[in-house]
Amino acid sequence: MANPVRELRSFVAAALVAPVPRDHTEPDALFRRRRWVALVTLVVGSLVLGATLRIPPGDQLFYVGGLALAAVWAAGGLASGQLHLGWAHTRDADFARPIVQPVALAVLAIAIFLAGAAVVGQVPWLAGPIDDVLDHVRYGSLAIVWAITVVNGIAEELYFRGALFAAVGRTHPIAVTTVIYALATLATGNLMLAFAALLLGLITGAQRRVTGGVLAPIITHVLWSSAMLLLLPAILDLVR
Repeated sequence: MANPVRELRSFVAAALVAPVPRDHTEPDALFRRRRWVALVTLVVGSLVLGATLRIPPGDQLFYVGGLALAAVWAAGGLASGQLHLGWAHTRDADFARPIVQPVALAVLAIAIFLAGAAVVGQVPWLAGPIDDVLDHVRYGSLAIVWAITVVNGIAEELYFRGALFAAVGRTHPIAVTTVIYALATLATGNLMLAFAALLLGLITGAQRRVTGGVLAPIITHVLWSSAMLLLLPAILDLVR
């Protein structure tokens, strides 16, 4: 019978610690260009994000802002230079596209965040900022908001764990991109959203470092954000 502790340690090492071998070195000129594109995209994206989440719930301009934001992140990510899907470790010491590991990490992250929400929901001054975001679902179209959430999750990873991660280079890319991701989110004025970005950024940043690509971060991000959108309102209503 497999030892569950050993299995968990092996999973964490494979998914978040031990990088797969690769060489993504690029010429200095392309690296400098990537940095300039990443910088301009960050400034524009932060401004659009702040403006979008300040649109009153129920206003259809929110949909326009959400799509515009996704366009900024995706365009910046793709224009910065080559991005990679990445590879993951397998049990037979081979490599495959990262699918199972990011799904498992997403389930774990969802469970942790929902458990935290059950506590936060009982503290009005903490729950208030979360409600401000979820009001876009309560007073708008769930299907449209979910679609925009998915598109933005993909676009954010193309930029933050794709273009920006590569632009940072080899000096603490997880820490740097995570802090920048949280600060960009802080442009919304929502501290709880920035805190969530900080935790999510650490997970997806570690995935990016291990796999060398954006596929694993995209899968985890999309599953996590979808669950927060669909399940979080029910959890908050349950504990209040």
